[in-house]
Amino acid sequence: MKYLIIIEKTTTGYSAYSPDLPGCVSTGASEEAVVANMQEAIAFHLEGLAEDGQPIPPPSSRSAYVEVAA
Repeated sequence: MKYLIIIEKTTTGYSAYSPDLPGCVSTGASEEAVVANMQEAIAFHLEGLAEDGQPIPPPSSRSAYVEVAA
């Protein structure tokens, strides 16, 4: 499954979260690190849901850019 993650620059590196998986977040010193950390965090999150007998939310978020005059 592919889940959308949102990556944000912070004062100390990067943070990320997945809109489809509330509470699933991670950080990293670089964009590459935060993506790798989110892959691990999502896998761990889904394992926890399965162990608790909770449904696995299907990926449903999408992204788009819009252009505006500035």
